[in-house]
Formats: sequence, C-alpha cells, structure tokens
Amino acid sequence: MIKWFRKNKKKYPDFWNAYIDHFDTIEKTPINETRFVAFDTETTGFDILKDRVLSIGAVAFKGKSIPVNDSLELYLKQDIFNRDSVEIHEIIKSSTVDKVTELEAIKIFLSYIKNAVLIAHHSNFDKNMMNEMLSRHGLGKLKNKFIDTGVLFNKSKHIIYHENLKDHYSLDDLCKALNVPKVDRHTASGDALITGIVFLKILSRLDKRKHLQWSYLLK
Repeated sequence: MIKWFRKNKKKYPDFWNAYIDHFDTIEKTPINETRFVAFDTETTGFDILKDRVLSIGAVAFKGKSIPVNDSLELYLKQDIFNRDSVEIHEIIKSSTVDKVTELEAIKIFLSYIKNAVLIAHHSNFDKNMMNEMLSRHGLGKLKNKFIDTGVLFNKSKHIIYHENLKDHYSLDDLCKALNVPKVDRHTASGDALITGIVFLKILSRLDKRKHLQWSYLLK
C-alpha cells in the first residue's frame, strides 16, 4: 500500500508525501532505540463517522524515560458540539485556548509522529478516529505500527503476575495495577503521558522475564 502512495505522489499534498517518505526504509531497530509515540484523543463521542476529535495529546520517547520537552498538545476548532461529553474532557466550544483547524492538526500530527511506533490504550478507537479525519481530507490511513497497552497487558499478565486476573482493562485499571499516578486524567495530553508510562512499566517487567522482543510486542 505504501508503494502505491509513492507512485501516486502527485495526487497528494506535500505534507502527506513527506510523511510517507519516512517509511522508505524498514529497519529492524532495537526496541530500546526505537522512537515510540504514545497518544490519545478526546472526542465529541464514540461514533467514528459522526463525532469529531477535539484534542490530541502525544509524547515521544526512546529508551526507559519520557522527556517532557518532546510532547504535543493540540486543540481543534469544533464544527460539532456534544454537551454531554464536556463532563468528561471539559473542552467547551467557547474555550479561549488556541485551536487549529482539522487540516492543520493533521499536518502537525503527521510531522510529529513520522514513522514512530504508536502507543495507545484501546488503540482501535483512536486510530479509527484519526483515519476518518484523514479520509475527510482525501488522505490515506496511518502507516505506523500500533501497540495497544490494554491488549499488551492482557496477554502479558500471566508473565508479569503469573495469574489470569481479568479480560478487560481500562486505563484506570492499569494505573492501579502498575502504580502509575493518574495526573490530568481524561485530558488528551494527560492520558498520553499516562499511557506512555504504563507502556514503559510493562516493557520493564517483560524485560526482566526475558520476553521483550518485537515478535512478542507486535504479534
């Protein structure tokens, strides 16, 4: 699919072609040298087609720590408003925070993530919301590899804890299980940071038990 986009570059804007170019070479980078980006979206609701992204938060990191100076926080101008969702994310239509258009958000987000491995909790929702946003502007889908912290914890729990626990985990559940402070919970930037810390804690436990391999993380 990426080869098709390269052959049809003239049909796409320069910022999309620049994003695709980051996937020109596929390198088997060691996990501890790989650039990961943990991200989260706050939305007007859960309908992929009808609802819209209100904010995007992301943190990028390599190795075992998350530098606070390599982060992204975007608020989008709202064409669709859902009063019920304000109680969760507290983003109101008349907020004085600086906001960008959906297209501007796409350009900034793609420039930021490049070809990083993306980390999200319940990643299918965030990925589908972003892909629908891209589709509205005539672009393709995200090309990055994804790791879902909920799925990763679920399949790793017998290695980490030697017991079954349960089958479904909220981000709050993982914070409790891994002793991660819930700072700025239910904001895109706060949840992105929490998700990044959760991911690193899972990696640390897998590493101690000799299970830290790409074949395990991405299967």
